[in-house]
Amino acid sequence: MNVNGITSTQAAYDYTSSVNTKEKQASTNTSVPNTEEAGAVYEPSKEQQTDSAKKIYTPDTNLINKLKADAEARTAQLRSLVEQMLLKQGTAYGQANDIWQFLRSGNYTVDPATKAQAQADIAEDGYWGVNQTSDRIIQFATALTGGDPDKIEEMRAAFQKGYDSAEKKWGGSLPEISQRTYDAVMEKFDQLAAEAGISSTEA
Repeated sequence: MNVNGITSTQAAYDYTSSVNTKEKQASTNTSVPNTEEAGAVYEPSKEQQTDSAKKIYTPDTNLINKLKADAEARTAQLRSLVEQMLLKQGTAYGQANDIWQFLRSGNYTVDPATKAQAQADIAEDGYWGVNQTSDRIIQFATALTGGDPDKIEEMRAAFQKGYDSAEKKWGGSLPEISQRTYDAVMEKFDQLAAEAGISSTEA
């Protein structure tokens, strides 16, 4: 074997090796996107995450209807008791406001059955008691807003308006049980606001 053969073989090997190395580099460069291209790929994904993170609050119509139906049934029951009591006493009355004015006057007697039912209803845990009544008011407010914390103070204001209206119809300050219910509702609105990280408007 002569020197020229060895030299030419070595040169051929060096050339082939150089070509292979360049091809590998080119392949690597095409498979890895640059930083700008990679950034462009992930932008839409971030936007999708932002959109999906937004919570939509909708009224709970099923719960609203259930609460309304329950309240209407119980109110009808209470009205029936009052009407029966008045009829037994031979008292004449016309509009609903006359009933409340009559009750406020205290100029009546209550039969044992009506008294027992009334006492059960207004007991601490009775349907018209402080606990259940205040719970229903909060449940109703939450159902109307779909649980939106931004609506808490709006619902508080609506409750205050309703309470003021009830006092006008009653003709003065409502009975103690109603005042205690008012305090309980306001306290529960405060709790909702605190849980949502909202400063209460109540002092």
